Amino acid sequence: MANPQAANPPPAPPVFVLNSLDANVSVIDPASWAESQRFATGKEPHHLYLTPDEKSLVIANALGDSLTFVDPRTAQVQRVVTGIVDPYHLRFSPDMKWFITAANRLNHIDFYRWDGKELTLVQRVPTGKTPSHLWIDSKSRTVYSTMQDSDELVAIDMATQKLKWRVKTGPMPADLYGSPDDKTLFIGLTGGKGVEVFDISGDQPARSVQIIPTGAGAHAFRGAGDGKHIYVSNRVANTISKIDMASRQAVESYAAPGGPDCMDVSADGRYIYVGARWARKLLVIDTHEKKVVRSVNVGKSPHGVWTLHHAAR
Repeated sequence: MANPQAANPPPAPPVFVLNSLDANVSVIDPASWAESQRFATGKEPHHLYLTPDEKSLVIANALGDSLTFVDPRTAQVQRVVTGIVDPYHLRFSPDMKWFITAANRLNHIDFYRWDGKELTLVQRVPTGKTPSHLWIDSKSRTVYSTMQDSDELVAIDMATQKLKWRVKTGPMPADLYGSPDDKTLFIGLTGGKGVEVFDISGDQPARSVQIIPTGAGAHAFRGAGDGKHIYVSNRVANTISKIDMASRQAVESYAAPGGPDCMDVSADGRYIYVGARWARKLLVIDTHEKKVVRSVNVGKSPHGVWTLHHAAR
């Protein structure tokens, strides 16, 4: 007998777009490329992250001091966790023991224990002015954070939750992305015109080794899915650059009008889904044709973009 589930496969999971200034989320159907619904969050949802069990998508509401848990397959809101102070950026550690948030307005990074369901605050680490984005090494030993208003990079020891070092960066560092071997860190310089490369091998403080020219307002990263390349959105230049992590060179560029910000990449690696921050659009860019092939209306100031069917991180 034929398997009815095989004959009628479940619909593809939606694409989520966080509308930061509307305090809601656009849910995009990837079959029709139409907005199927919007649901409310707390104030200023900026970034989102999948729980280790892949059952919930966690949306961080910075001004709402809350987290909204959502089913990544159906877009149904599961619960709201309050009392999470100013969660601007967020990450689970690779060992799945820690949940970490950057309190962008309040100048600290918070460590929460994660037991698979509940969060318990363990440590609040003062960092300096305006912690922006977070990156955790593959062994869950160090969390790195950019300081966007003091032009710095800091490292915090995961075991002790204490600051290890801080170094200067180029202007207004934002998102950061670590190489698979944990030896190199790429930082988008939103106040500059490229990506700054840091050597983070060994125990010494990070050392700046290069700036890769990409375009004005280099901001957010996403892996291309092959373990070799990353994309960076150049928000002022209205482009997205593809960077070869080994050669440390920008190898391709794609037009992305409207202030490109956060991105996700389709499971086959062909399409980039990017929020056009100033145009209230979700753009779909075909990396083979090197052009925008779809433009979907969303809400005000679209920021985080995510879908369950994404390329390998």
